Amino acid sequence: MSPLPGQIPLFPAALAIPLRMLPLAPMSLALTAFSRSIARRHPGLFRRLGDYDRTRFVLDPTDLPFVIHLEPGGGTPRVSLARGGGDGAARIAGPLAALLGLVHGAFDGDALFFSRDLVIEGDTSAALALRNAIDDSELDLSQEMTFFCGPMKGPLQRLFAQIEKHSGVSLTRAEENGAW
Repeated sequence: MSPLPGQIPLFPAALAIPLRMLPLAPMSLALTAFSRSIARRHPGLFRRLGDYDRTRFVLDPTDLPFVIHLEPGGGTPRVSLARGGGDGAARIAGPLAALLGLVHGAFDGDALFFSRDLVIEGDTSAALALRNAIDDSELDLSQEMTFFCGPMKGPLQRLFAQIEKHSGVSLTRAEENGAW
C-alpha cells in the first residue's frame, strides 16, 4: 500500500519548531540504547546487512529539524542526531511518516521513490541492503518501545493505536505484509 503523492502526513510544523532547540545528545543516547535493544532481540537484522554492517546511513526525516545517523556497528549500533546535512554512504530522505511506514511495511518503497516522496542518494546498494534487512526483520517499533514498560505496556499500545488512527502515521507493523 502506498499513498498518493501529497497524502503522506507531515510532522506538524508547530511541533517541529521546539525540536530545533532541544539538545540532540540526550536523544542520540536514547536512540542508541533503543537500537541496541532492537539488535539484541533481532540479531539477524544486522547480519542481513552483510558487507554493509559497518556502513553509515543518513536517515533524513525532511519534516524534522535534524537528520539521523545510523551506524550498524556490526550488531552494536550507534545512532546520533545532527542538525543540517549528514555524511554517510547512503542518504534516505522523506517525511517521517513515510520512513516509519517503510519500517512497518505500510508503504511500498518503490512507489514512494518513483513518486518522489522518498529520495535515495549515494550508495544505492547499501540503501537496498538496509531496506531488505529491515523488511526481513518485520520490526514493529511500537512493540519494541513497550518491551520494557511492564504494566504500562497495554495502555501505551492503545495510545499508539489512537495516535496512528488519528494521525495516519504508521506506528505499528502493518497487518498486510506490504513491501518497500
